Amino acid sequence: MRFVLEPEQQDMADTLRSVFATADVPDVARAWAGGDAEGWRKLWQSLGDLGVTGVTLPEERGGLGLGPVELTVCLQECGYAGLPGPLIESLALLPALVPDLTADTAVRTAVVAPHLPCALDADLADEVYACDPGSTRLLTGISLRRRESFDPARRLFEVDATGGRDVPGADFERAFDLAVLGCAAYLLGLGHRMLDLATEHVKQRQQFGRPVGEFQAVKHHLANALLKLEFARPLIRGAALSAGGPHGGRDASAAKLAAADAAHLTARAALQVHGAIGYTAEHDLHRYLTKTTALRQSWGTPTWHHRRVAKSLATDPKTPIGTT
Repeated sequence: MRFVLEPEQQDMADTLRSVFATADVPDVARAWAGGDAEGWRKLWQSLGDLGVTGVTLPEERGGLGLGPVELTVCLQECGYAGLPGPLIESLALLPALVPDLTADTAVRTAVVAPHLPCALDADLADEVYACDPGSTRLLTGISLRRRESFDPARRLFEVDATGGRDVPGADFERAFDLAVLGCAAYLLGLGHRMLDLATEHVKQRQQFGRPVGEFQAVKHHLANALLKLEFARPLIRGAALSAGGPHGGRDASAAKLAAADAAHLTARAALQVHGAIGYTAEHDLHRYLTKTTALRQSWGTPTWHHRRVAKSLATDPKTPIGTT
């Protein structure tokens, strides 16, 4: 198994990073948190022009016809940029769930029972779905009630999920596993961005006449964070390669657990080296900290994923995690 990106995949990652750097995502995120979607939709249109909004859709439906590996590349870069919005829903879950979906720049979100009781950014979305293992429905004429989130840019809404139009042929299990994998990739991107912010900060911050990054204890904290992130990367790649297979769900859960733990450890290390400034909403680190905390519990809690992995290993202990 190759754990490095192919040249085309690396080009995709580099292009997305350049697009996000040009777009001033921090300003876009602050506006989005306040309900102003203009800047975000312009950026979403740019992603649509690149084909990202249809990355996994087949070419006959206007997509790029790429696979889960490319999906994780896109969502990792979204995580590195801290881009808000229903990205996992729009890029991972619903393209795999709704059979007649075509590549466009519509914004889609969903309630996913029992893991996502609230729809992310439902007031700004073009379509809202209600999904569970037994049915998928496109909701119409829904009422919304805002719920508070630890991350101000994760705008959660309770929706009336009793009506709507049934979507036949939906494959919930496969779509949910891709969403879990997408969440893992997003968390990996968050972790690497927090590590980069922390590394840059310790190079500049002075103590006792030296950059604090020269102190061995600081180096150890950041090295441990990097180690955790790099151990999560092959699990995500392995889960992408095994997606849709008999152990795709187990591998996605293992990837989510590893990425969430790595991002959480990195968040703690980054906050520690930044000190009090890292708590302030004005500092970029704050956006990544809050997203990491929120996503660690989203798309299945750590307890749920631990049980899923344990149950799979108990049933088939001879198949290693990440085996295609």
